[in-house]
Amino acid sequence: MNETPSVQPIRRVGLLFSGGPAPAANAVISAAASAFRRSGRDVLGVRHGYGALMEFDRATRPLVAEQDYHRIVDSDLWGLRGARGVFVGTGRANPGKGVRTARDLDDPARTAPLRRVYDALRDLEVDALVSIGGDDTLRTANLFYEFQRRLPSSAARVRVVHVPKTIDNDYRGIDFTFGFFTAVDVMAQELLNLRADAIATNSYFIVETMGRKAGWLAYGVAVAGEAHLVIAVEDVVGELAIDENVHDPESGVTRTEKRLSLDRLVDRVVDLIVAREARGKHYGTVVLAEGLAELLPEAYLQDVARDDHGHLSLGRIDIGRLVARAASERYAQRTGKTKKLTGVQLGYESRCSPPHAFDVLLGSQLGLGAFYALVDKGLDGHMVSVAGQLDLRYVPFAELIDSTTMRAQARLVVLGSDFHRLATQLGTKVPRP
Repeated sequence: MNETPSVQPIRRVGLLFSGGPAPAANAVISAAASAFRRSGRDVLGVRHGYGALMEFDRATRPLVAEQDYHRIVDSDLWGLRGARGVFVGTGRANPGKGVRTARDLDDPARTAPLRRVYDALRDLEVDALVSIGGDDTLRTANLFYEFQRRLPSSAARVRVVHVPKTIDNDYRGIDFTFGFFTAVDVMAQELLNLRADAIATNSYFIVETMGRKAGWLAYGVAVAGEAHLVIAVEDVVGELAIDENVHDPESGVTRTEKRLSLDRLVDRVVDLIVAREARGKHYGTVVLAEGLAELLPEAYLQDVARDDHGHLSLGRIDIGRLVARAASERYAQRTGKTKKLTGVQLGYESRCSPPHAFDVLLGSQLGLGAFYALVDKGLDGHMVSVAGQLDLRYVPFAELIDSTTMRAQARLVVLGSDFHRLATQLGTKVPRP
């Protein structure tokens, strides 16, 4: 492994966004690009994630200006900071798909896509890369960093820093991620609309929010949107949890995993309806984190497609509608009456909504932090973070990535923590047997 790489001064930097959009993405891009340009450096916006970089071949598939990348100029940045969307676009291509362990980094076949990314950036004369994205993109940034550590000492290094992005707010190494509060507000407003509808129609809405690995978003939406019950992945304990033997066809290994008891979840919803009816209230809203779908018994997941990062397409499972149908049937069986329950998915409408001022402030600071990390501090292989009053800090990838799985670990909401109690104490109290 190379410990003394050839470090070149940064004359040109690439900005790359990968994964789902998030409010204030353009604040990060704008602040970073502005800082680099003011220091006399070129800035290239890599279009739509890693896709074109992975396809690069100097002879047969060279990168094409405006199609694959864009040289950012001052006029691009006018009014960009608070704009919707992602200026450079995004994508989900995964150049680290073939790498599962640290040993795989020594396999040229498994690292071939990372090599093409490296060659593409060097062909563009990029000296440093600002990666913006979620935990999968952090994993890719770390793999790109580790791949370069194994290059000959004479090889030029593309230094890399990462800016954390996810509306799910489940990142280790930072308290809140840009876009989280905007997404909470947008979905909470939708939930309040559904609440008014439920009151008018004496019905219930079972609302699925984004939040694959942790409940931050679901809990936030439930509090701000005045839900009567919220269940996230952290709550799958006790009666909501069951053990299931799951067979992995690739490894041939059968292991016992914790799964969600759909039966008990449905009972929990019906218990809520019955308890509220006893108090003269015939309406309500329930928030479920989408990540609950990933914990369903294997029979519900066998035919669901996965993306390049191995994630299930949770939207196709539609756990809100699944629970709504089952709870309606269970309610009829238990009471002999009918009750309208409607499943609704929320999330996509929030990802490119106008960012709140706080998210713009946070995104801008993280974008500037990427500049400071590379230019002022000369860092490589670090994530930009903030603490306190947006005070910048820089976290080594090694502190965020599991050295065995080569994956970033999600930050869950701690059961019984003040944040968890905030979400659970404000809902309807249902007597438990």
